[in-house]
Amino acid sequence: MTELLFRDDAYLKTATARVVAVRDNIVELDRTIFYPQGGGQPGDTGFLIRDNGERIAVTDTRKAPESGGVAHHLAAGTAGPEVGEAVGLEIDWNRRYALMRLHTALHVMSCVVIAPVTGGNIAPDKARLDFDIDITLLDADRIAHGTNELIGRGVPTETVWITDEELDARPELVKTMSVAPPRGAGRVRLLKIPGIDLQPCGGTHVANIAEIGGIRVLRIRNEGKRNKRVEIALRG
Repeated sequence: MTELLFRDDAYLKTATARVVAVRDNIVELDRTIFYPQGGGQPGDTGFLIRDNGERIAVTDTRKAPESGGVAHHLAAGTAGPEVGEAVGLEIDWNRRYALMRLHTALHVMSCVVIAPVTGGNIAPDKARLDFDIDITLLDADRIAHGTNELIGRGVPTETVWITDEELDARPELVKTMSVAPPRGAGRVRLLKIPGIDLQPCGGTHVANIAEIGGIRVLRIRNEGKRNKRVEIALRG
């Protein structure tokens, strides 16, 4: 299993690691700062840096089902490092930080639109949540104002861990119907925004919701009987 350094510190931009496996254009490491795609958040991009200074681009990061580790994808035809080699890690921080801000913004927005969440997705320039709600109840100005009012409180976020059994006893914590909470290790990671939100999430988030800076609603549209989509972007 890959040690997930971003779990303890989502602000790590660089680190060192050792290559444990190479398959075609996929590299696995003993530890990583690269977030693998999951929960609607895309995988990180960046570079592996060899001792000679060569920078090898990581074009995507995914979970490796064969090993349970993290697969760092290189461009097709790229000559990667060798097993046992020590490499430096460098993520595309501007991209990651935008994803962190937007991901946290979705948590806040889910406390303004009170309805079951049927889906969600995050990109570096925008994000969205789908709700099972009558579309006439969704007003762009009200959603933006309510979300920005909460962001303006400047509340620090916290990571909380509970057991699988504790989560089973509190099903109301699970807002997202389409994404199962990250289980498998006997405990579940939750993002807590005191006084605002508490829900399971394995993604990366900002340390204080004030870092989001504010959002604007790009559009609201009907994506099906149980999917009313609210798409947002960062305000600045």
